[in-house]
This record gives sequence, structure tokens and C-alpha cells, in this order.
Amino acid sequence: MKLHCWVNEVPVETEVEPRLLLSDFLRHELNLTGTHVGCEMGACGACTVVIDGSAVRSCLMLAAQADGCRVQTVEGVAKSEVGPLLHESFSQNHGLQCGYCTPGILTTLASVMRKGQLPQTEAEVRDLLSGNICRCTGYQGIVDAVLAVAQNTRAARSAS
Repeated sequence: MKLHCWVNEVPVETEVEPRLLLSDFLRHELNLTGTHVGCEMGACGACTVVIDGSAVRSCLMLAAQADGCRVQTVEGVAKSEVGPLLHESFSQNHGLQCGYCTPGILTTLASVMRKGQLPQTEAEVRDLLSGNICRCTGYQGIVDAVLAVAQNTRAARSAS
């Protein structure tokens, strides 16, 4: 099948097998290995990417379904306007350990940041990230990092 999409703002036009998962296409065809594959059932969130502005589990989507879409992986988030904010906050707040879940968490956050919907309470952060399983941190560093990003974003908006 013919696939035409934009991945991290780069146009992609190629042939794909009809049953090829988007996660496998990104990792094996485009070498974007930041999209991790954990459970292959959509439960862990490690494969989360942003499709046309919404967070999506790439292990549950066929590559052909991305035809005509804008796909952003964690590599694209890193180069975006929100990437440095997330990087700094996760680093300062000890929001990562092994890093396996981190790409899915960052892409989830990037999708809500662009919509101006950052959570403001610990409960809201935990609800937002409930589909992203982390086995290392106990989430507190991640929650603190998200709350810091939200606070810094609000402060920047108030200052302008």
C-alpha cells in the first residue's frame, strides 16, 4: 500500500505492507527508535506518538492508517518548541530512571501542551498519565516535572 504522511515534519512517501504496525514502521523503516514497544497491546503507553495533535498508541495502529497524517515521535518532540521545557523539567525533577516509558510520557505531554491543557494538580497529572506505565520511578518525579512545566508555562504566559 502507498503511504504518504509527515513524520516529524518530514514528508514520507513509501510502500508499506498492509498489516505493518505504525510502531514497527517508525522503528524499523524510519529508524526512529525512540518509539518503544513494550506490551504490543496498547496498555503500557511506551509506543505513544502524536498523530494530528492527539496522543495515540502506535502499536494499535497500522502504518497505512497514518496516510495523510502528521506523525510526531519523541525525536520530533525533542526538536519542537516544547522539547526543551520538558527536557529541563524532567532533568531537574528526577522524572526519569531507565527511560523506557519516557518517550510515551513526553509525547503524551507534548500533545496536551500544544492544546494548552496542562494539568494543574497532582491528581490531574496522574489521570493524564494513567495510560503510561512506569516501573521505576513511582511517578513522583514525573508528576513533579509535569507540574513544574505547567507552572513555568503559566508564568511565561502571564509575563507576556
